[in-house]
Amino acid sequence: MSKLLESYAAGRWYTAPDEGTPLLSAVDGSEVARISSTGLDLGEMVTYGREVGGPALAALTFHERAAALKALALRLLEGKDEFYALSTATGATKRDSGVDIDGGFGTLLSYASKARRELPDETVYLDGSLEPLGKKGTFLGQHIYTSRRGVAVQINAFNFPVWGFLEKLAPAFIAGVPSIVKPAAQTAYLTELVFRRIIESGLLPEGSVQLLCGSPHGLLDQLGGQDMVSFTGSADTAALLRSHPSVVGTGLHFTAEADSLNASILGADVEPGTEEFDLFVKQLTTEMTVKAGQKCTAIRRALVPSAVMNEVVAAVEARLSRVVVGDPAADGVTMGPLVSLEQRDEVLKSVRGLSKSAQIVVGDPENFEVVGADVASGAFLPPILLRCDDKGATEPHEIEAFGPVSTVIGYDGTAEAIALAARGQGSLVASLVTRDTALARDIVLGLAPFHGRVLVLNRDDAKESTGHGSPLPVLVHGGPGRAGGGEELGGIRGVLHHMQRTAVQATPDIVTAVGNRWVSGSQRCDDGVHPFRKNLAQLRIGDNIVGGPRQVTRADIDHFAEFTGDTFYAHTDPEAAAANPLFGGIVAHGYLVVSLAAGLFVDPAPGPVLANFGVDNLRFLTPVKADDSLTVTLTAKLITPRSSADYGEVRWDAVVVNQDGDPVATYDVLTLVAKGETE
Repeated sequence: MSKLLESYAAGRWYTAPDEGTPLLSAVDGSEVARISSTGLDLGEMVTYGREVGGPALAALTFHERAAALKALALRLLEGKDEFYALSTATGATKRDSGVDIDGGFGTLLSYASKARRELPDETVYLDGSLEPLGKKGTFLGQHIYTSRRGVAVQINAFNFPVWGFLEKLAPAFIAGVPSIVKPAAQTAYLTELVFRRIIESGLLPEGSVQLLCGSPHGLLDQLGGQDMVSFTGSADTAALLRSHPSVVGTGLHFTAEADSLNASILGADVEPGTEEFDLFVKQLTTEMTVKAGQKCTAIRRALVPSAVMNEVVAAVEARLSRVVVGDPAADGVTMGPLVSLEQRDEVLKSVRGLSKSAQIVVGDPENFEVVGADVASGAFLPPILLRCDDKGATEPHEIEAFGPVSTVIGYDGTAEAIALAARGQGSLVASLVTRDTALARDIVLGLAPFHGRVLVLNRDDAKESTGHGSPLPVLVHGGPGRAGGGEELGGIRGVLHHMQRTAVQATPDIVTAVGNRWVSGSQRCDDGVHPFRKNLAQLRIGDNIVGGPRQVTRADIDHFAEFTGDTFYAHTDPEAAAANPLFGGIVAHGYLVVSLAAGLFVDPAPGPVLANFGVDNLRFLTPVKADDSLTVTLTAKLITPRSSADYGEVRWDAVVVNQDGDPVATYDVLTLVAKGETE
């Protein structure tokens, strides 16, 4: 008997007491492993995640979680050869395995990088600007995101046993929420191997990740309002899970990413023989054959102008004729089998349904060649292209063959192309091949309400394009309607999806304390030491300096205009400036004001402040005229150490006022400050 897959639950590996269910190779039907979760205490898993994994993650900042993910990704990449070797049993070619395995590890790296760049070195994330709630500034509102105190249950599909679980785990981990990973049975042996290496690495906090190999029956009964379920699979199963009492009655957060009838549209401006025509055909055939078409983002409907239907079919047939079906380990094979004989039978059933209104024009499922394997024992199918000339047909817009199958459908006019795409009832992705910018705008805006992602492809972006079927960590992966209505990935959006947004109403001092970011109206500290003389360890939120006043003269304005070349009339032409209702006379350049303000707060001697690397949120509020006097208040607003460097970032709040106390400019100054004293 082959190996019985284990679950990793409550800090230990668990082996079921029974023999389990055989998992067979997609290539030759031989037994690869067995799977069972009999006797596994699912309630203990949930409790362990909440009580051990949750607190362990909560103790880490966003940056610390990101560092752990990065280290894990690099460790997994070092040993990816063993994952590639086992991936062959799923039917994956080397190209398919790269999409799944390298894509999964790349997602970890992407989230680690995003978190370091866009999230604070904190456990709380501030959402949006302050909301003044009173006239005197003593009552404010601030939205914050904090980690939920539950677990994230991730139910994955069979087609991406590595990427599928890592693309869910990454944002949950960054958000500080422990994960329970439930892989699809057919390919769980590859997930278990990668997960085993994750545990062996010791890089993630105990309890932050658990693995359930086998039936999850009863798991949702253990979940409640602080927990969430992320599901990838069929629309029917998603609908069943949505009706579970925990979802309906306890507020369990549920999101689904379901298979959809994605479309690719050939623009009416594209003619046969052009680069765009070739790109459309190449993209279609690629999406039909990568992972043997077993992708939730694959092209199921190819919408082309009716006038070029014949040319499109002929070009697709020519490319598909070069596809070699067989054992992924055999030389020359470019498309492997489907994941199982059962999946092959499901695809054939769907093809029969599609054939009610469309005819097979490429590929004979009853007669095709297989290299290096037995067509009878492996889950093989050839690429199958259908053609539908009946625009009123329902089957192409309702039946999905989850394999190397696509249907070409003709359209006449932009409105009809959009309407046909929308008949898919909501999709993960659509693509459009065109160079016509006006046409692109019309179709993109027409498609957007029905799709989670839209790709516009042409010769200008083809070399850099990641393709129709490639979800990216930084972009949303999901779609409305039939596609599930959920969203995954999307960069920091995916992280915040796992967190609770809360509106905090309080005084400025309390808001500063909660978010660890100084807000206007809260206390400042002037201890007599210039804040630029303090290193990162010495500096505190609220440390400040007041500089000025400094009078602005007409000579200053004239000199700045001559020196910089900025001779805009408001600074140089008294008559024209007087006629401007906003100014009523000569005014100082805004950047002169900022430059003079810097001179009022900068400490010139070498010290902990290493560099100024930017200014954010600059606003000029009141015109500065000759003989006005400027005073600046600079306050330490946010302090962010960099774990990989001997310095950190400090964001300073700068407010410049005139002699009447009216703000003339507000902005944030960004500096790099040493962690220790400089000589």
